[in-house]
Amino acid sequence: MKDTGTLKITTPGDREILMTRVFDAPRHLVFRAFTKPELLKRWLLGPPGWEMVVYEVDLKVGGTYHFRWRNTDGTEMGMRGVYREIVPPERVVSAESFEFGCDTQSGEQLGTTVLNEQGGKTTLTTRLLYPSKEARDATIASGMEKGVKASYDRLAELLEKPEARAQSGAKA
Repeated sequence: MKDTGTLKITTPGDREILMTRVFDAPRHLVFRAFTKPELLKRWLLGPPGWEMVVYEVDLKVGGTYHFRWRNTDGTEMGMRGVYREIVPPERVVSAESFEFGCDTQSGEQLGTTVLNEQGGKTTLTTRLLYPSKEARDATIASGMEKGVKASYDRLAELLEKPEARAQSGAKA
């Protein structure tokens, strides 16, 4: 997997993580890749060695999503959430929580993803607001940057493929 862009992660407040990445694709394609289960399962995998074994999306306000990943060593991790706001193709807000084994890490956080397009490129910005500084710091310490970077690199590669554009309803 090649490094296809730069992920910027900052902590603008005691309880926040802000992630920004530019993709060489129009925002409607990026939005679809974030919201269609058949596309999500191809890129939202984290570091090498993980596979997505559950990918459920009910894309509506009040709808839920559930993802579960399994590592080659048998370790499992999951994420569940409830959509609070959906404005295609520019914004998704959800309350989410991560699960490691039977434990929920860091409680529930609020995730806001905004897609801005300029010149055919899309800047994706995700702001995560945690219930406490400790919860935010635990997420950072978990290695999330490595997983997000690997997933976003896969997403960039997927967005280049004609079949992803076709599944997204765009012309190849």
